[in-house]
Amino acid sequence: MNTRKSQIIVAAALFAAGAWSASGASITGTPHDLSAKGWGTTELCKFCHTPHLAQAVAGAPLWNHATTVASYTLYSSATFAGVASQGQPGPTSKLCLSCHDGTVAVDSFANAGTINAGTHFISTTNRVGSGNSLSSDHPIAFSYNAALVAIDKGLVTPTSTNYVDVAATIPLFGGKMECASCHSTHDNTYTKFLRISNAGSALCLKCHVK
Repeated sequence: MNTRKSQIIVAAALFAAGAWSASGASITGTPHDLSAKGWGTTELCKFCHTPHLAQAVAGAPLWNHATTVASYTLYSSATFAGVASQGQPGPTSKLCLSCHDGTVAVDSFANAGTINAGTHFISTTNRVGSGNSLSSDHPIAFSYNAALVAIDKGLVTPTSTNYVDVAATIPLFGGKMECASCHSTHDNTYTKFLRISNAGSALCLKCHVK
């Protein structure tokens, strides 16, 4: 199957799963474009997705990559009101961490259903969850709902269990904040794959009151 046809099939699957960026942006030329690395394929999507013989991974459309099995030390502080509902990262965050925590090689993707034992790991500067610790990162995997806002008056009340804002730019996953609430894997328009520009702390202010 040629690269373009693979992209179209996977894009359709992602759109159906609600994971495709609304802007229609592409990962081509972004840090998530690994097609020119010489790691056994030039297919843009294959490092994460495949139309056939996909891995059975929760929350992952047609997944084609090894997944992390790490258990993390989570963020905690005296001001974090969501700690009571916080758990280990959800399925969508686990997909991100399957490259970014540094325990799984970026090139540990499958050919014909069999995952390669990759040898290329993400650089130290791009790691999140390194050493199995998320204690110094923005908290994830906590319930963001009206009950939380009642405790923490510095938060915006989410519009539903699916989105924080009316514009539907900040998604929730099962009512929880996850990595993909702020980052859009397929769209690097605002760099660091942010969902919107953070100029003037605009992204932060989608959830936090001035």
